[in-house]
Amino acid sequence: MTKAVSFKSRMASVLRRFPFIPALGMLVLLFILNGIAEPNSMTIRALKGVASTYLALVFLSVGQTFVVYTADIDLSVGAILSLVNVSMVVIMSQFGGEPYAVLLALGAGIMIGALCGLMNGIVVSGLRMQAIVATFATSILISGIALWVLPVAGLPAPSLFWKIYGGRSYGIPNVFFFIAILIVLLAFMAKTGLVTKLLAVGNGQLSAYQSGLPVTRIRIYGYIICGIFSALAAFCITGDTASGDPLVGGAMTLSSVAAVVLGGTALSGGIGSAFGSALGAIIIGLISSLVFYAGIPSQWQNLAQGATILLVLMLGVLTSRRINQ
Repeated sequence: MTKAVSFKSRMASVLRRFPFIPALGMLVLLFILNGIAEPNSMTIRALKGVASTYLALVFLSVGQTFVVYTADIDLSVGAILSLVNVSMVVIMSQFGGEPYAVLLALGAGIMIGALCGLMNGIVVSGLRMQAIVATFATSILISGIALWVLPVAGLPAPSLFWKIYGGRSYGIPNVFFFIAILIVLLAFMAKTGLVTKLLAVGNGQLSAYQSGLPVTRIRIYGYIICGIFSALAAFCITGDTASGDPLVGGAMTLSSVAAVVLGGTALSGGIGSAFGSALGAIIIGLISSLVFYAGIPSQWQNLAQGATILLVLMLGVLTSRRINQ
């Protein structure tokens, strides 16, 4: 009995330190199931296709994580993605799609994402509004601006932009280099004190304030980081679709929240992993692939995908709860 309790205690300690472990197990299982359903899904070409399609959701989920760390939420991430997408495409089209125009569009996209994040941070943290209500309102505002910038979807992005995203370097698909850059970026951010401060605020704002942490400023930083990662997600979606669409990010907002939960981050704040959220986004992508490979009729695919995601969420939550009891 003592050994069982000791083992469970060690497992709980490991899970608190690495909350993405259940997600990692789910990811391996889904890779196996996809391979069984369609052996060709394990080829480099197929994996590159999955990575290209879902890398935007990966970045969006990672950005959402930095807000959830503090027990907040951002329902405007999809709208920010859409605004950056159309703004970049319009800028590149206006300047002829030359290399300097691409760089200008990338810089403008990062700036737009950061400003949207700053606005959300001020509204939620500075004005002390409920995050779920405030960011829902700002999502409508930002979506309206995106429709003003580009009222009709379909404006093509310059070939230089999408060829870089979908191309190869040294025989390796560029999308894999972008994933490597994301891993390095997350490792670097984990070494800074900001993640620790965000988690401390999520554990208890009053305790964080009493310990001398600038709670309001830290929460604003979380939203700014989320806005920047939403802009990076827009880079990916623009490279993948090669066009501008003012509504492209609408359906991705709730998927980013689901990916955060799948990755082991608690919506109540104080515990989680951005790496786990990235795994959660890939899990959602692999579930979509599995539903397709299983030959489920198109009219039932959304139902099957939603039910599978719900089942995986339940298994992850129940596993974590059982270990922590």
